[in-house]
Amino acid sequence: MEEEQQKAIIVGVNLKQKHQDDFEYSMEELGNLAHACHVEVVGKMTQNMEKVNKSHYIGTGKVEELAGLYRGLEANLIIFNDELSPSQLRNLEADLECKVIDRTILILDIFEKRAKTREAQLQVEIAQLQYMLPRLSGLRESLGRQSGGVGTKNKGAGETRLELDRRRIEDKINALHKELETLVFQRQTQRKQRKKNQVPVVSLVGYTNAGKSTIMNAMVELYSPSGGTEEKKVFEKDMLFATLETSVRNIHLADNKDFLLTDTVGFVSKLPHHLVKAFRSTLEEVAEADLLVHVIDYSNANYEQLIRITENTLKDIGITDIPTIFAYNKCDMAGRDIPEVEGNNIYLAAKPRLGITELVDMIRGFIFTDYVQCEMLIPYEQGQIVSYLNEQANIKSTEYENEGTRLSLECKAMDYEKYRQFVIEETE
Repeated sequence: MEEEQQKAIIVGVNLKQKHQDDFEYSMEELGNLAHACHVEVVGKMTQNMEKVNKSHYIGTGKVEELAGLYRGLEANLIIFNDELSPSQLRNLEADLECKVIDRTILILDIFEKRAKTREAQLQVEIAQLQYMLPRLSGLRESLGRQSGGVGTKNKGAGETRLELDRRRIEDKINALHKELETLVFQRQTQRKQRKKNQVPVVSLVGYTNAGKSTIMNAMVELYSPSGGTEEKKVFEKDMLFATLETSVRNIHLADNKDFLLTDTVGFVSKLPHHLVKAFRSTLEEVAEADLLVHVIDYSNANYEQLIRITENTLKDIGITDIPTIFAYNKCDMAGRDIPEVEGNNIYLAAKPRLGITELVDMIRGFIFTDYVQCEMLIPYEQGQIVSYLNEQANIKSTEYENEGTRLSLECKAMDYEKYRQFVIEETE
């Protein structure tokens, strides 16, 4: 049986006391999220209110108006712009006699479709179950009303999941948490090892679909030891939440300097707290970075709002004091001259590879501050030290003298301290 095309009306409340400058954009974004779930938006309704109606989210007069609009436009779904409480969901379903979902369900559906690794799948399933737990009765009614499409059974294990009693759902959440903890522990071990090796970590952050994965692939192509082979590249596509998994790639520069580049899940306004909680381990990659590269879609007319959304999300997860480069991407589509660097801002276009080397030069300036330039004279019997420095440092010249090998080099402060006894001159 073919699934019926879903036609939705999107509904939002603009809270006056919150001065929601980005309200219009959040409604537009809700439409984009619906589109990502293959739902056609056929109508929109908004209401200005001092505060959300506790029983129905919108005013009761608006509920009647919405019912008429729903019938007139022959819609089969209503999507609300905020997370609905269990009672709001039940009351709306009962009064409108149609399927009702909220922004959170929509985002959870998209995340579920995009999750590829076991860790991402576990994170999404935990978030779905936590969302579902207090809403079981409302969601059951919704199931009875219509099958198929977004937000109905929330995919995954399907309808049977909604028939589980609370205890079984809680048991399931606990079991998934245990499995996730094992994967989180592995990730933490990897992070500790990276810290021990003193390799700087640069994290790409930004709004979903800003071009983070494209920037990562461009850098991997130019600087990866493997020369940017296909298996080293990350998935990139012009769609919301193309990347859910944290990818880590080693970027090896010509002067023997290395850094790790991480690509994380994109942000969106009103990112559901269940998801933020579930993706905690993924977001910890960002919290432990030495530098953030905030990627911005400069071709989007609302790019300033998208910057604010990303900055607020980072603040919500406790990230406030990490140095940041602002990378304005897709400038070729906005007709701006590129590449251009202004302070901590860089204007570039990752797809045609314009501005990538300039971005790497900026990154260098932030993360390789603990390097020392010096000259060392290493006795011939200590040849293993020369081999080590040839691999780990930037050797500018090598001369062979009576007493040993004379190296003019730039090395990490750690290596400088380790081999200080061989230093004959420190250079600027």
